Amino acid sequence: MQLDSRQCEAVLAVLDSGSFEQAALRLHLTPSAVSQRVRALEESLGTPLVVRGRPCRSTPKGQRLLQYLRRVRLLEEDLQAELASDLGAPLTIAVAVNADSLGSWFLPALAGFLIREQVLLDVTVDDQDHTHALLEAGLALGCISTEPHAMRGCVAAPLGNMRYRCMASPDFRERWFGRGMRREAVRRAPVMVFNRKDKLQSDFVLRHFGLPPDAYPCHYLPASEPYLQAIVLGLGWGMLPEVQARTLMSTGALVDLAPSRSVDVALYWHSWKVQSPRLERLSETLVDAARRVFA
Repeated sequence: MQLDSRQCEAVLAVLDSGSFEQAALRLHLTPSAVSQRVRALEESLGTPLVVRGRPCRSTPKGQRLLQYLRRVRLLEEDLQAELASDLGAPLTIAVAVNADSLGSWFLPALAGFLIREQVLLDVTVDDQDHTHALLEAGLALGCISTEPHAMRGCVAAPLGNMRYRCMASPDFRERWFGRGMRREAVRRAPVMVFNRKDKLQSDFVLRHFGLPPDAYPCHYLPASEPYLQAIVLGLGWGMLPEVQARTLMSTGALVDLAPSRSVDVALYWHSWKVQSPRLERLSETLVDAARRVFA
């Protein structure tokens, strides 16, 4: 069967905006007209696509449609630019990236490509264990994730291991761990945690010291640069990517509290097998650069 483009546009607008009212404003229609188009597509496909709520969200079948519609839109935009001999026309690509990659190697790896190919990024930041869900939901066309297995229609390319080290300022180490990183000291020393999804510190402490997450004081600071700055200022200790902390270690601004206990997190780039030419080239550029960074 052939999908009706206006009905698909209505579903996409509802799921993007979260409501029929906002979708109506975007499409210059009435909410009733948007609802009729969505319902007509649901009836033709024989399945619900949108869960009516605040905000509206997709059903599992709606997720599959959303994935398809985003890919089709990107392919169409890239094809139109190519046929018009206007490869300089900007193309927006939605990706989901973990904060540590975004705060260290991700932008340097892609900057030249983005400028040369006139690609605009629409970046969603989430924990590396959760970015894959954004790809599944159709909210991103590629993601950096710890998930090694590709979902149907996608490929997962290994990027390498992001090595994390247990870092603190020299003053913090002297104040809390003057006799070494021992269990009782770990129980009292403040810990820097990125957000409630960040399990690096809690997994490290549980594994090496047997302490549960509520057994020690924590700062929560969900922004990469302030998180790093807080550790440098001595507010707490935390796990930092080696690629991000290397310069500060060389200057003595940070010290490794547990040199023999680094943590390696394997990262993968997930993207669709069938993708636009520029997204395909972005994927190749990203994978090659990451493998050099993590070599």
